[in-house]
This record gives sequence, C-alpha cells and structure tokens, in this order.
Amino acid sequence: MTAPAPEESAPTDPAVAVAEAELARLRAEAEAAEAQLKAAQAKAALAAAEAAAAKARVIAAPAPAASSSEDEGRTAEASRVAAPQLGADPRTRTGVADGSQAHEPARAPSQGSAAREPSPTESTAPQTENGPLTPQEVQKVASGYSFEGATLDLGALLNGDPVPSAQIRIPLPMMNRHGLVAGATGTGKTRTLQGLAEQLSAKGVPVFAADIKGDLSGVATPGESSEKLLARTQAIGQDWRPEVSVTEYFALGGVGKGVPVRATVSGFGPLLLSKVLGLNDTQESSLGLVFHYADANGLALVDLSDLRAVLTHLTSDEGKAELKELGGLSAATAGVILRELITFADAGADVFFGEPEFDVADFLRTASDGRGIISLLEVPGVIDKPALFSTFLMYLLAELFEILPEVGDADKPKLVFFFDEAHLLFKDASKDFLAAIVQTVRLIRSKGVGVFFVTQTPKDVPSDVLAQLGSRVQHALRAFTPDDAKALRATVGTYPKSGYDLERVLQELGTGEAIVTVMSEKGAPTPVAWTRLRAPQGLMSPTPEPAIVAAVNASPLLAKYGTAIDRESAREILAKKMQAADDAAAAEDAALAKAKADAEYAKQKAAIDTQQAAADKASTAAEKKAQQEYERLLKKTAGTTRTSRSAQKSPIEQILNSKSTQTILGGVIRGIFGTGRR
Repeated sequence: MTAPAPEESAPTDPAVAVAEAELARLRAEAEAAEAQLKAAQAKAALAAAEAAAAKARVIAAPAPAASSSEDEGRTAEASRVAAPQLGADPRTRTGVADGSQAHEPARAPSQGSAAREPSPTESTAPQTENGPLTPQEVQKVASGYSFEGATLDLGALLNGDPVPSAQIRIPLPMMNRHGLVAGATGTGKTRTLQGLAEQLSAKGVPVFAADIKGDLSGVATPGESSEKLLARTQAIGQDWRPEVSVTEYFALGGVGKGVPVRATVSGFGPLLLSKVLGLNDTQESSLGLVFHYADANGLALVDLSDLRAVLTHLTSDEGKAELKELGGLSAATAGVILRELITFADAGADVFFGEPEFDVADFLRTASDGRGIISLLEVPGVIDKPALFSTFLMYLLAELFEILPEVGDADKPKLVFFFDEAHLLFKDASKDFLAAIVQTVRLIRSKGVGVFFVTQTPKDVPSDVLAQLGSRVQHALRAFTPDDAKALRATVGTYPKSGYDLERVLQELGTGEAIVTVMSEKGAPTPVAWTRLRAPQGLMSPTPEPAIVAAVNASPLLAKYGTAIDRESAREILAKKMQAADDAAAAEDAALAKAKADAEYAKQKAAIDTQQAAADKASTAAEKKAQQEYERLLKKTAGTTRTSRSAQKSPIEQILNSKSTQTILGGVIRGIFGTGRR
C-alpha cells in the first residue's frame, strides 16, 4: 500500500485540526456577536421610543415616577440581551444596515474620548464601542453596581454615550462608611451633594450639611422642569419629577436667618479652640491647663468673656499664686492667649459661644411621614471666619460621637453628615487635632453616622482620613500648574485599576459627570465608573428668602434656641470674688487705718501726758523755789526791823502772803520756765 501524499495527510495533522476548530469557533462567535448586535440595536430603539413617549407624558401631565425596582427590572432585561455590546455607538460601526441607527436621535451628544486602540487579543472581533471601555468592561461595571438591598442612585455609566442599563449606585447601609465628593469649582459638587441629600431624606435618613453659598436651600423647593433637563435625565434612565424635602435652617450663633446654633466654651474644649485661635503646641497645652483650673474651681466657661475673665484673674496680682500652682503655665503664655481671645472676640466670633447650647440630637429627627429632615447650616455670614466655621462643624461631629450609642452595621445610617469646604478643617491643624479627627471619623461609623467630606481635591484631606473614605465621587480636576499636575497624579493613585486613563479622563469630565467608586455590600470597592450624575429633584438655585424666613418662624426649635441666656458663669463668679476681695481689702485697710490712728492718738496722748507730768514737776519745783526765795527774803527783812511787833504783819507781807499774789506769782514763774500746761 502506497503512502498518502503530503497534502492528503494534512487534515489528519492534529495542529491543523486544532487551527480549523479555532477558526470555526471564532466564526461562530462572530455570528453570535452579529446577532447580539442586532438585538442590542432593537432594544436601544425600543428604549428610545419609550423615552420619547415618557417625555411626551411628562410635558402633558407629570406622572408618578416608576419605582426603583421597575427601573432595575427593565434595565436588567436590556443588559441581559445587549450585554456584550453595551455602550456601542452605531455611528462608528461597519457592516451594519442603515436601519439599525433608528435609535440615534435619543442619544445625548458624546462626552467621551476617542475609541481605545484594540489589543491584539481583541482584533478577532469587530470593535463597536466609541467610549473608553469595551463591552465586556461595561458589563463588568454594570454587574459591580448591582446590589440587592436599598441603594442611592448616582447616575448612569457614561461610555461615550450614557448607558441607562448600567446604573451606578451606593448601597444605603454603606453610607456610614464615609465618602468623598471632590472636584474643581463649578464641576457640580453641590448638585451631587443635593441629590444625595434628597434621596437619603426620602429613605428616612436625616441629613446635616453646611450651606456655604446658600445653593442647597433649594431642596425645600420643587425643581423646575425644562426640555434640556428632561432630555438629560431620560438619557441616563432617570424618571425625573419635582420633589420637596423636609428642611430645617440653622445659623451659627444666630448670624443669619436660621435657628441659632451655639456652643459653650467648655463644650467646645481647648483642643478645638486652640485650632481656631492658631495657637502653637505650648500655648495649646497651656490653654488646657486653664480649662482644668476652671473646671476644678467650678468656673463655668459659657462664652469667651468667661475665659478672658479666668485668664485675667490668673495674670492679676490676686491670681499669681494660683497661676503658680497650675505649673507649666507662664504669665507670658497666658498673656498671649488672652490677646488672641480679645482679637478673636473683636472680630465678632463671640456670638457663636453662649447658651442655650445646641443639642446635636435635634439633627437626628424625622418628619411625621417618615422622611429624614435635612438640616442646613447657613454660613454666608461667617465665611470670612473659615477656621471657626470648619472647627465648629468638627465640634458638632464630636458631640454626635459622644451622645450616640454603638449600633454596629445597621440597615441605614442614623445621620449622614456632609462636611463642605473640608480643606479648611485641616489647614494649619496641629498633630493632636488631626489625631482627634482621624479617631472620630474611624469610630463614629459604629455609631451609625456617615461623614462625607466635600472639597476640591483629595489632596486636601490627610491620608489617614482619606483611607477611611469608602465612597469616592470625583468631579473634574484642572491641571493648570505643576502643583495641579502633581495633585492630579496623586488623585489618580488613590483609585483602583480600571480601563480608564484617569489622568486624562479626570480633566475631560463635563459638568455633572464624575469618576465613581463606592464600597459594595461585601465591603469591597466597586469598579471605577465614568458616571453622568442624576439631576436633583429640588430647585437647583436658592430657595427665596421669604420662604426661608417663614420656615424658620414655623420651626419648633426656634422657641428652644431662639433667645440667648446669660446665666451666672465664670465672669460673674470671678467678679463677685474680686468684689468680695476688694471689700475685704477695703475693710482691712480701714481697720489698719483705724489702728494706725489709734496708735498715733495713744502716742500723742502719751507724749502729752509726759509733757504734762514734766510741766507739773517743773511747776512744783518752781513753786518750791519761789517759796524758798520768799522765805529767804522774809528772813532777810525780818532781821533788819527795829520793832518787835512780830505779830503785826507789814503791808508787804500781807500782799505777798495773799492768795491772789500767790496765784499771780505761780503763773509768772511757770511762764518764765515754760512749765505751764498748754
């Protein structure tokens, strides 16, 4: 039997057989892909028709929004059919019939970059996407954001065009794992914050947010529909309708229209106050000693005047001994703190401290219909005091940490706290202050509180804090300077690997678009997703001022916090103490003066008595001498008389022996010798 020819043996060669099998498989895959492409186009056309019909219904008469479960079911059905080709743009396809582009008018203009170059492994299948992600990557993103429990909807995946079937969400229980909303000015951070606040409120979660520019007040007013808005929302699968959220307005210290929010100096504490005053580490520790002294001596520090009174007392003559007992607090350091406090108060900051002190539990309220109340802290009047504003927010957060019990992993947060302009909090912060922030953020999760930092770039947030933020919504960044470029690269390094060139994409994001990654229900980060965000359902501009004033006047909290209270505190106690000391000192001075006067009187009296005794003695001696002289003269004259009539006194004797003469003679003698009593 002759051997077969070489060309006849080829089909039996195993290598050739494998190659032919692979070719057949690829041919089958290509046919399947073409079939799936046609199915996806049909589904897209159907979705466009449904969107047009929905738009017509909204314009004619607004209908109730479809439930989240219905949206999810419809998008899931579309994703199952069109999964391999999600995000494809028929305008870039080849070999497709003209009729397949019937859905194109419903598409939003492309916001993406040029198509990614195919890899060698992808060259066997036709490239149909006009966005940066392949259909397989799009499907991976869609699967990564499919959660079982309650969620907050952020928006739809944007892969050149919006992909309504790939909805980007955050699991509601993960909102207490904290988050970051970052981006350059004007990129839509405030609208993102507003949308999250509205959805949280609708799901019964109270919200606290600082309204820096007053824009967030629009949550209390229904949004305004427009053709542009509806076209945008329909393109991302959002069934938009105007909504109103239950809102309370607050103002720091009553500077503004809201219910006043005040804190006592004791409650604020030396650590936060040192941050506000810009004290160094030595001065900060010294201020802590002053607080300790006030607490130990029952001196309530209600407002800044109380703290100034304590410092003034310690640096006075009366308080020097007590200042010395404190140890480690020099009079010079106390003087520096006192000067900083005076400057701080003169700038108008003293109105933020006082009573009644705000109870942060009032931020945890819900409305009668079960919706969470959105508490907006109005701060336009204090934006020129950024350190005080940011530190006051940290005080509120610390108070929440103190009063709330441990709850572990709950179905939904007790409160979500949005920390706007977060970079102000960390600017020039001491190590102790940063450590306090990190500890609060790390531990408050177990109290059921979620914290979202809102700032311009993740670089504004210290790495220890950034590591605690599970959800990231990063709006566009700008790289106009070398420092900006460095910050951009640092931001890119904080995201998981993805199919995006993030250093380029972050600069190409349009307004209302963001790069998103969140914490899944399993605690793992979700795929990075270029997202076109949902539009808020409230007004995207401030609520009119008369409506705000009316809401504040109707608030049940106004009676509780509206009127300031000035009770007896350190200033009054020290004033009484000083007055008592002054009275005691005055009494002591009076007693001393009286004793001194009595002593002087006694001294003068003794001197007078001594002089009188000397005068009496001299007078007696003079009288005795005068009597002796008289007797001598008498004897002398008596010896020269010729008569013996001794019994008969002469006129001279009668005169000299008379009582009047004796009195006159005694006075003359005392006058001569100076012994007369004065």
